[in-house]
Amino acid sequence: MASTALEACQWTVAALARHTPATISILLQVHDRLQCVAATGAWQVFSTVPPKTGIVGRVYTSGQPATVADVTTDPDYLPVRPDVTAEVCAPVLDPAGRPIGVLDLQWSGPVELGPWRRTAERVAARLGARITALGGPPAESRSEKLLRHAAAMTSAPTDWDLMTAAITAARDVSALSAAVLVLTGRRGARLGAPTSAPGELEARIRAELTEAGAGPLGRLIVRAHRHGAAYTLGEAGHPPTDDYLPLARAGARTLVAVPVGPPDTGGVLLVADERLLRPDPTTINLMELLAGQAWTCLDRLRTLAQLREQASSDPLTGLRHTGPFGKRIATATPGRTALLAIDVDGFKDVNDTYGHQAGDRLLVGLARALEEALRQGDELYRIGGDEFVAVIEVNRPEEAVRIAERLTEAARRTGRTISVGVALPQAGESPELTLRRADQALYAVKRHGRDGVRLAAA
Repeated sequence: MASTALEACQWTVAALARHTPATISILLQVHDRLQCVAATGAWQVFSTVPPKTGIVGRVYTSGQPATVADVTTDPDYLPVRPDVTAEVCAPVLDPAGRPIGVLDLQWSGPVELGPWRRTAERVAARLGARITALGGPPAESRSEKLLRHAAAMTSAPTDWDLMTAAITAARDVSALSAAVLVLTGRRGARLGAPTSAPGELEARIRAELTEAGAGPLGRLIVRAHRHGAAYTLGEAGHPPTDDYLPLARAGARTLVAVPVGPPDTGGVLLVADERLLRPDPTTINLMELLAGQAWTCLDRLRTLAQLREQASSDPLTGLRHTGPFGKRIATATPGRTALLAIDVDGFKDVNDTYGHQAGDRLLVGLARALEEALRQGDELYRIGGDEFVAVIEVNRPEEAVRIAERLTEAARRTGRTISVGVALPQAGESPELTLRRADQALYAVKRHGRDGVRLAAA
């Protein structure tokens, strides 16, 4: 008489409970967990259990029943109450013999387990057939899916992982086949990262939007933020607006567009399908909730990245300082990575004569000049008051000396001079020793009149 799988499980538990004082439960696979869908009263009911956890997980994984005469001797037993002594667990199988859940009975008094094991197996077999006839175990609700995906987005370690999680969530919760994120960037609107395995429609949409460029992408964002969430249907005789032409060319006939974040820094979530569907209000609401959660997580990741950057940067000049420098020189390549130790000539006199504010302005201006004189990929660190180190990759020592001379010329254009010592790490030499040799070369320049460059002896 049961009309749903949930009813079938509840009635099965109620029928068994009339014949035994056992604690009875039925757990079915829902997504990646065994979820308790029916149970008699007990001190504790495990609502969800990982598939391989406990005796129930062992029975589900193996597809074989278990009879445990003394639960204290079974390392897999999950304690539901302190007086349980014995347990019988039978797999609930579909007609093809695949496990879809378990029927579990636990006793706290004397019981003859053999007959109950046979009964449990027969009942579980009939229950499995009935659940299959009713369409299988109950599926997650869309709200449950959204919460599960929200947890995945919250724990995403990078922007790429977050975007992948958000796109996967949008497809799963909406039941549409494709999703893309369009975000506002420094150089205009851009597509967010793709999932690891985008479907055919998603790949076509990404290709069309990439070809369209930043202008049309920006208009999609403006449209969503100005007018709110919307959906469209690709019905015959109703052409799409110009903004949606790239999506129509890709084959999208159903589209949900939801604003993400604030208008000036956010974007739009596009969820589409080749089928002609009619999204219901609940789907739109769930996509809006998903977009809000995705933006909250993305904003948190960006804030954390900014904090990490600030923590690893000199607050005065904006250059990286000793922490990142130590990690960088630890990866120096013998004969190829050059360390340029740099010291500002006469800096103490500036502080003593004009004050520390003047000294700070000098350091900021000099840092900008030195950065501009370096090549793409070269790195400049401030490791002390007026002490800088440049880390550069070269093919031979003479190249490092030429770059050091460019730095001295850049310093002169600011009205100051610097002394530079150059050293290249040798095989087996520690980074600290290489830096010490660069410092020694720097002090040799100081002793010979400053405003110059010296290469450390090999």
